[in-house]
Amino acid sequence: MTQKIQRRDFLTGSLAAGAAMATASQSASNSGPNNAAKQELCELRIYRNTALSKQAVMLDFVEDTLRDRLNHQGIDRIGIFKPADGKDASVYLLIPYSSPDQLALQNDRLEQDRVYNKIASTYLSTSQKDPAYTRIESRLMRAFQGMPTVVPPPRKSPTRLVELRIYESHNERLAKLKVEMFNKGEIDVMREVGLGPVFFGETLISNDVPNLTYMLSADSEDAHKKHWSAFLKHPEWKRMSGLKRYKGTVSKIVSVFLTPTAASQL
Repeated sequence: MTQKIQRRDFLTGSLAAGAAMATASQSASNSGPNNAAKQELCELRIYRNTALSKQAVMLDFVEDTLRDRLNHQGIDRIGIFKPADGKDASVYLLIPYSSPDQLALQNDRLEQDRVYNKIASTYLSTSQKDPAYTRIESRLMRAFQGMPTVVPPPRKSPTRLVELRIYESHNERLAKLKVEMFNKGEIDVMREVGLGPVFFGETLISNDVPNLTYMLSADSEDAHKKHWSAFLKHPEWKRMSGLKRYKGTVSKIVSVFLTPTAASQL
């Protein structure tokens, strides 16, 4: 079930932020004002690295500086994760935004934050020949109506892990139908069997759209396997998966297991 997420180049900078806000605004208008007001934007940000020494540098920055200064901006429930296999030295962040402005203005606000600039000085002064990361990858998502906000797991055990799953579709209509399937019952079944959903997001910007991305949480790998087994046996899941309407909605599934760091808020 576990596969490595292949490295992809994503849109970054002000152009991406502008496009994201426009897309989010259009999506919100299509969904109706009541639902749209409740659906958060979610960013999955990956600081790519191959060396564990660089991963340690990034974790120091993310855990000791970035998380707290984003919290200071009102951005909370920030998830900080490492790949569970220990082979990939990247650092994963899940960042929820309550509005497009909160997303678009975060870097400007960090630049104007005296505390941030003081404690981030070492990280920001790394040389071009010895950077703290290879590149930053990012995907921007809009939370599902069936789970409009990021929800922290109720328990935190020393062996806790999360599974990040990406469901690609071969056209936009089928991707929308898969989102519908989750909203109309699949999320409820996952909650019922204990799969521990953290978020579900319709991807607005990345280079592998159309897709949806979501995260599940468990106290251990064994517990997670049991939850999946119960899900696959659940009569409602069997009924929904057999419906002609949802046939062929997913063309590819990518899965990666992550472990939350001590400073993760998820």
